[in-house]
Amino acid sequence: MTNIENQKFITLDISGKNYLSWVLDVKLHLSAKKLRHAIEEENAATNEERATALIFLRHHIDDGLKYEYLTVQNLIELWQNLNDRFEHLKAVVLPNALNDWSQLRFQDFKTVSEYNSTLFKIVS
Repeated sequence: MTNIENQKFITLDISGKNYLSWVLDVKLHLSAKKLRHAIEEENAATNEERATALIFLRHHIDDGLKYEYLTVQNLIELWQNLNDRFEHLKAVVLPNALNDWSQLRFQDFKTVSEYNSTLFKIVS
């Protein structure tokens, strides 16, 4: 239970279905902690900053991913591995979202709430 309480946002799913929102959340949280520069190539982050960011990153990924990247101790390497693994989702998600947007019709829903929910799902 303490694991859930310590998480700032939802963990990265092993399938990567929430990768795009997860990346945004990670970048925002690291920016708030003044650690965003630690995930960028050619940075001047201290070892302590890298370790803190690595702990934060590992805390917010699925247990399956933790085990898969268990030997990766370099923050940049872990960030890049996750990026290489899931970045292709942008090419898949955007066309699907544009198609869903073009097919969205208010009259297809029974309630405004259902329409609103679908609308926000497409936008996100």
